[in-house]
Amino acid sequence: MHKLAITLLCAAAIQAAAQAPSANPVSIQVDLAKPVGAYTPIYRWFGYDESNYTTMKYGKELLGELHDLSPEPVYIRAHHLLTSGNGVAELKWSSSNVFTVDANGKPVYDFTITDKTFDEFQKAGVRPVVELGFMPKDLAAKVPGVNEYQVRYPKNTISGASNNPPRDYALWGELVRRYTEHLVQRYGKDKVSTWYFEVWNEPDIGYWHGTPEEYYKLYDYAVDGVRKALPNAIVGGPASTGPASEKASAFLNNFLKHCLNGKSAVNGKAIPLDFISFHPKGHPTVIDGHVQMGLANELNAAAKGFSIVASYPKFAHLPIILSEADPEGCAACSMKVNPANAYRNGPLYPAYTATAIKSLFDLRDQYKVNLIAMLSWAFEFEGKEYFEGFRTLSTNGIDKPVLNVFRMAGLMSGERVSTSSTGQIPLSNILSSGVRNADDVDAFATKGNREAAVMLWDYHDEDIPAAGADVQVTISGIPSNIKRVLLEHYRIDETHSNSYRVWKAMGSPQTPTEAQYSQLKEAGQLELLSSPKWLDVNDGKVTIVTALPRQATSLMHLKW
Repeated sequence: MHKLAITLLCAAAIQAAAQAPSANPVSIQVDLAKPVGAYTPIYRWFGYDESNYTTMKYGKELLGELHDLSPEPVYIRAHHLLTSGNGVAELKWSSSNVFTVDANGKPVYDFTITDKTFDEFQKAGVRPVVELGFMPKDLAAKVPGVNEYQVRYPKNTISGASNNPPRDYALWGELVRRYTEHLVQRYGKDKVSTWYFEVWNEPDIGYWHGTPEEYYKLYDYAVDGVRKALPNAIVGGPASTGPASEKASAFLNNFLKHCLNGKSAVNGKAIPLDFISFHPKGHPTVIDGHVQMGLANELNAAAKGFSIVASYPKFAHLPIILSEADPEGCAACSMKVNPANAYRNGPLYPAYTATAIKSLFDLRDQYKVNLIAMLSWAFEFEGKEYFEGFRTLSTNGIDKPVLNVFRMAGLMSGERVSTSSTGQIPLSNILSSGVRNADDVDAFATKGNREAAVMLWDYHDEDIPAAGADVQVTISGIPSNIKRVLLEHYRIDETHSNSYRVWKAMGSPQTPTEAQYSQLKEAGQLELLSSPKWLDVNDGKVTIVTALPRQATSLMHLKW
């Protein structure tokens, strides 16, 4: 037997021993005849700091994979679309050099780098969230204490003048108008009308070196510039941080008040707002030598934001885009820099994400808001070590386990339907104390046209070995004329859909051979737990029994 196969077999045996199913099986009930709400594809949104990675080898490859994971259009948000520079990506930095001034002080607009970025979006078939930021060097106002334009990682990259207000707000508005006009001319009005234009990023913290009132003015001029070039453009913001803190909550509240009651700084008219965005984040830490996730932090921030939006009758129906919704806040901080980020390579990250998706739908229902996006701030980093522990979807072209949970979500469609689980941790408990005692063994499900899907998981905040669960899934409400259904059971765990496990079994090579690389590519794909099989339907029901290890995620896809 091949050495790698032996190693993986041993690893599977060790995992089976460490995570033997519990004595008391969990019962999950799914009723396809009881819809609970639309299945909005909130999973199909992604973003990254380094917009210039869009045009690089693995960036282009990954964009194509993101397009392919969903039947619905996939949206991409990136920083630094307006930043000055040479177009070369660095950690937490990119640039387009779209705006400069000549020797006579007149504006010069150059869309060469922008075109390369957006052309790749078009080739991949994905749609941009056009984040209007950051400030071009020749347009940045002077701010006391800010002496450089670009500050390089690992120093505080948002401490430079790229995050200053404009020295001339009218010129800022004209830049946005020219930028939007160019996009419309190059890609067409109909296409650009389906994109989202978001003003800045996290203006309530160091990303904005101005006051809240100065941000409102920036917003007014930006939205006016977009709408002059494209009157039906979808515009919004404020892309503020998760409103769990008093400061972030006040910022979002006051921004909405500005849009509700204020007059545009440009023309004194009403202020357009087509969507609302903010950024809920978790907070992993290292406890007793292992990673402990902070799911409660992310969900509480989302809940507070939803409650704020719901308190404004005029805005309660507006789309909410969580334009960064992640387990923590720094994608470019590898696990070498922050050991708590070690969760990013293995099956814990997708299990966390599955739990978050279900919880966000529950919160959406509770607050009766229009959540359309849970954007994962994760992409890829070129020229870094394999599995270095960045918050990424792939590493050197090798898909990581977390990408497969989005592939699972892309196989779900139609309406969300009723589910219950004897192993569920109630949402109120997760909000108050996370998943720190018993595991959350839960599911959510959808019913589409002649198909259904059940995503289920065994999640715990603690990244330590523990017994998994025997799970019995009963799916009822199958149409009475259907006698058999085809089951495709997909799995992400230590030994399925897990390129990281295969890479470690190879000896963690940083220069894998061609054969090893091919094997890693295959291991990064979504994997079936077993061969597809036909199940007999009795009284509109089927029952499926499975063993679900801790931090495992399954998708049971039924077709008829």
